Amino acid sequence: MPTVDVDDIEICYESYGPDDAPPLLLVMGLGAQMTLWSPGFVSELLERGFRVIRFDNRDVGLSTKTAGDPPDVMALYAQAMAGHPVDAPYTLSTMAADAVGLLDALDIPAAHVVGASMGGMIVQMMAIEHPDRVLSLTSIMSTTGASDIGQPDPEAMMALLTPPPTDRDGAIASTVETSRIIGGSLFDAADARARAAEAYDRCFHPAGPAFQIAAIAATGDRTERLREVEVPALVIHGREDSLITLSGGEGTAAVIPGADLLVLGQMGHDMPPLYWSQMADAIFGIALRGENL
Repeated sequence: MPTVDVDDIEICYESYGPDDAPPLLLVMGLGAQMTLWSPGFVSELLERGFRVIRFDNRDVGLSTKTAGDPPDVMALYAQAMAGHPVDAPYTLSTMAADAVGLLDALDIPAAHVVGASMGGMIVQMMAIEHPDRVLSLTSIMSTTGASDIGQPDPEAMMALLTPPPTDRDGAIASTVETSRIIGGSLFDAADARARAAEAYDRCFHPAGPAFQIAAIAATGDRTERLREVEVPALVIHGREDSLITLSGGEGTAAVIPGADLLVLGQMGHDMPPLYWSQMADAIFGIALRGENL
């Protein structure tokens, strides 16, 4: 897979479709490699005429990893919930700049951006801090960073913060169990196991999520800045999401001016195949408002 230098790191990415098609950048979530964007979902977007680009965020997959010991995520969570400032090696602004740097490296002036979970937070920061690089914004199963919305169920939070075993079988089993807890009623155990095995074999890096959690905590609440976003925006959320509960999506759509909200009844913190076509249609629709496709 190709890599590019962005400031002080290397980013691993893949690009699909014609180079002259409208570019759509996919930004994945916490601890998740770009391969979690399913080929089936990517195909839905390609069928709608996009050039689709996916990449590994820093600290995951085949992109650069942060040196040193990872932060204590339990302590970070307690600090953030108490409203105390959090110190971190980098923030979501850094990760948004990484994504913009990838666009620079690919000679893309501006793109439609789609982010899932933490990726939704990153694309929000792109729209806030790099509005000229964003044609349209789609935030999936994400939130604003406000402490009074989108908070996880206790079981989902413990699954997120508990470090996985390091052996292959144990790590895969732990990932599948976390997927079951947060995945909603459409959870598919066989698919979850296949994805977990693929991710482990491609790059198992359990320290990465701690650095990314620190970035989220250090960034804080984006609510007031999101009120100034002017690009066409779509928010997609699952009614059964237990990790970032529905109020997170509803709150995001409420503060971004003119944002559309699509709530999917059986979706948890996952993107099940049942909804791929509907989601791709909605992304295409918001892109039409940002650029005449």
